[in-house]
Amino acid sequence: MLTIDQATYDAIVAHAKRDHPDEACGIVAGPEGSDRPERHVAMVNAAGSPTFYEFDSTELLALYKEMWKRDEEAVVVYHSHTATEAYPSVTDIGLASEPHAHYVLVSTREHGNNEGPVEFRSYKIVDGVVTEEEVTVVPELTNS
Repeated sequence: MLTIDQATYDAIVAHAKRDHPDEACGIVAGPEGSDRPERHVAMVNAAGSPTFYEFDSTELLALYKEMWKRDEEAVVVYHSHTATEAYPSVTDIGLASEPHAHYVLVSTREHGNNEGPVEFRSYKIVDGVVTEEEVTVVPELTNS
């Protein structure tokens, strides 16, 4: 199960809507081993594409160096789908390299960058196996 605070959820959705019609992508970092998505980092889609996302390698390396210094890891890896449902594509499954991360997909296909709900779903992807998980949005993360 992914538990995420409302502000981070809102930031991911806003990023997906802002970048529509191109796919948006980013990471939410958290303390190593905690499964707590605490620090939202919107990334640049280097592919600049409505059907594909690619992290900018320089930006991604800089983020991982920063996370290592802060004893953080990628808790959530997210991107948007602009014309299809929020379900991992074959390409998405092939790119999933963080076995402990939650892979969040946001579909902006219905309303684009206009007001309106999005489809927000989370998956575990390990060794090519996709398992959908429940998403719980809380006002804020508690120390439990």
